[in-house]
Amino acid sequence: MEHNDIKIPKRVLSSLLSSLSAGVVPRSGAPYIAMGRRDEVGAVLDDLDIIAEGGAGMRFIIGKYGSGKSFLLQLIRGYAMDRNFVTADADLSPERRFCGAKGTGRATFCELIKNLACKSSPDGAALPVILTKWLSTLQSDAAAEGYQPGTPEFRSAVEKKLFTVIRSLESQIGGFDFALVLSRYYRAYTEGNEPGMSACLRWLRAEFTTKTDARAQLGVASLIDDDNWYDYIKLYAVFFRAIGYKGFVVMIDECVNLYKIPNRISRENNYEKILSMFNDSLQNKAEGLELLLGGTPQFLEDSRRGLYSYEALKSRLYDSRFAESEYKNLIGPVIRLRRLSDSELYALIVRLTKLHSQYYGCEARITAAEQEEFLKLCLSRAGADTMITPREIIRDYISLLNILMQNSDAEASKLINGGAVKLDHGGDPDELTDAEKTGYDRTKYDFTSEDIEI
Repeated sequence: MEHNDIKIPKRVLSSLLSSLSAGVVPRSGAPYIAMGRRDEVGAVLDDLDIIAEGGAGMRFIIGKYGSGKSFLLQLIRGYAMDRNFVTADADLSPERRFCGAKGTGRATFCELIKNLACKSSPDGAALPVILTKWLSTLQSDAAAEGYQPGTPEFRSAVEKKLFTVIRSLESQIGGFDFALVLSRYYRAYTEGNEPGMSACLRWLRAEFTTKTDARAQLGVASLIDDDNWYDYIKLYAVFFRAIGYKGFVVMIDECVNLYKIPNRISRENNYEKILSMFNDSLQNKAEGLELLLGGTPQFLEDSRRGLYSYEALKSRLYDSRFAESEYKNLIGPVIRLRRLSDSELYALIVRLTKLHSQYYGCEARITAAEQEEFLKLCLSRAGADTMITPREIIRDYISLLNILMQNSDAEASKLINGGAVKLDHGGDPDELTDAEKTGYDRTKYDFTSEDIEI
């Protein structure tokens, strides 16, 4: 996609550069710096075509710290919303897991629903927007059929359309109570009852912690909790398709936090939940749902604590003996992020230069030759052929541009060659090899400015 002449809104550009300079994945503007992930994105978009037809899918996005897992998920999030999917994303943490006591599963669900997004509400918190749009559409359809708004006939026609959707949910696990809350929400919506609507939203977002409160306010006997939250994710996917969206894309990042759980039984319970999700996707038991899980190679491959330590998952996710070749395979459940090529990395820093200049309204004081010299420094690091990541390059390069902008006497070539630019690995220190802890050994590089298309 060509971005050279596109004027990016300053709000988006500010968020983009601030996030990148801090080593954080931006929630907006990701396509403007997307480089070298076309095949990986294409593989997931092919999945979405199947999801749109009522299928299900699950992918594991595997890569080292800083390799672009979270960036790829945010990129896919934007593409999915553009294609009329509802998306939700969350990062796992010690307080948010797939399975666990003290509300850790429910906390994951709450975070997903908090970050619920669609094309008309891309920044999250989209549940009220989605419900209001759905009910407004029902009313518009009834009016288009000739019913006069405000009449009993009009209200009856809207309710008939509403209960057609609601009845389709009642066959799902948890569907009866879910449908009951939706009908309560509709009643409160037509009456302009804000507290009633708020109580329904609290239940749908799993904010009730006791059944007593839920029963008192809504007359509903059940709750979304640690044990059943995934069933409600599947239910949401069915609901979104029923009201006109193509499906539901759920992205869960930082799955390495499951690998870090010290208790073996607790860790295996979480892996058992992942196995259940994976089986649902393969057996089409999760209509309209795409699950994307991001994690490190340790999370997947460690035979003591990773997914491979759980034999049922290892047998499903283990690479075949042909996967060791230089050829990629993006059809299986695991997508391994390759290192960006030298040319793609060069294209990335050229793009960053243009965005930086656009945001600050002044041309960056760095030449193409100096950009090449910066990248040569990055690539000359021992082990860079396999370990260099976009995150460390982006952070150092934006820092260099900021220094040049704020100090008129600073020269890019002197900063680079004088050692002012020092790469920080940006990942887990335990992942560094002895070779990577050594200094720089300037060697050849594989790019030229003439053959780069930005």
